[in-house]
Amino acid sequence: MAKTTETSGELEIAEDNAIMKADFIQELLPSAERTALLYHLTFLSLGGFPKLERLIRDQAIETQLLFGSSEALLLRCVGTSSNLVTSLFPMLKTAVVKNKPDLAKKYLKKAEDWITDIITQVDDIVKRYDKHNQSVKTCTSDVYQEQAETKEEKDKKSDEMKGLEVAVAKLQLDLKKVVDKVEMNEKQIKNNTEELNSFISRFQEEHGHWTVKFLDAFRGYPNAMKEPTAIDLDRKLKQLDSEKSLLKNEEWNIKTKQLDLQLQLANCKIRMGEIPNPDNLKEVQLCLSQIQQILVDLKKFWEKVDAILSTLRDRTFAGEEMVDMEDMKDEFISSIEDAAKYWKKFGVCCQKAQGVFSVQSRDAYKFLEINPSSLSEEERNQQYLSITEKLKKINLDPPALSDTQI
Repeated sequence: MAKTTETSGELEIAEDNAIMKADFIQELLPSAERTALLYHLTFLSLGGFPKLERLIRDQAIETQLLFGSSEALLLRCVGTSSNLVTSLFPMLKTAVVKNKPDLAKKYLKKAEDWITDIITQVDDIVKRYDKHNQSVKTCTSDVYQEQAETKEEKDKKSDEMKGLEVAVAKLQLDLKKVVDKVEMNEKQIKNNTEELNSFISRFQEEHGHWTVKFLDAFRGYPNAMKEPTAIDLDRKLKQLDSEKSLLKNEEWNIKTKQLDLQLQLANCKIRMGEIPNPDNLKEVQLCLSQIQQILVDLKKFWEKVDAILSTLRDRTFAGEEMVDMEDMKDEFISSIEDAAKYWKKFGVCCQKAQGVFSVQSRDAYKFLEINPSSLSEEERNQQYLSITEKLKKINLDPPALSDTQI
């Protein structure tokens, strides 16, 4: 009985360290939700700045369109994964069993064409996110210029304003400390990952017949992951991943508090009769800067998809040279079954991500239909409060993928 438990634990560790992990969509939902909310906050600060309102509107519409394209591509990924798992792989296995290598190679070529096409489209959308980020950056520069052209020196500041400015400055220091901790945490994750990969490589060189090494190459290195050193490194990586999630949430909470104080400061100035107030544009710049960072994160998401697709492609064709070898049929079929398992898991992840982009591209940008200059101060304040409350409720904890979904 104890042996069964130990084996189950070893398999779990091996699965956790497989190349394709389900957590690559972890930050997608909060990032997508925050993008629309930040655009909305930006819009609320643009009363009296029609030129900037048009610029921001154009950026928001482009983001909405980009999310729509992301949804379509993810749906394509889901379809490709499903076709491979339910149709092409079974036909490929049948061709191998019936000793029809030419037919098997034909099916492999079909799979390669499908995968290559998806990878090309993912590469294109990565470039679109990068281009859009540059456009938002240019828009931020336009805001700075508009602010400089309309700015007037103020001789007096209320005690409330001074207190808010001090609080904002303190939060900036707190944010820097957290960012430094995140950078250190990411370096530790990188070092531990490299150390684990190095250990696995050394273990594979020192142990096992060449056939074991070959099969381990696409089965997650279960033998290496049984070693105490690998288990310790794996446990440390899990701990670091948990710490990273906590730090990221702390970083976002500070940014949300900072944004809230900036909005309070803007409202304070509005009450002093400074409408339109060039200092309001500081909030626009803050929102745009955060949107830029989110676009970088979304670009990284697509880069991760690209890396996963490349890995799955290598997995799919890991045993193609065995198609012509009568005595290697079982090994080839086993490799295809392994690949199918990961394609299925990838398809589930893409389906969840597709749902995120679908909701955001369809419903989250209706505020663009409203002219921010037409809002009264009370209406503007009500929307500020509503949006900031929504921002505070967003966190990085995603719904886990159940075993039945994988």
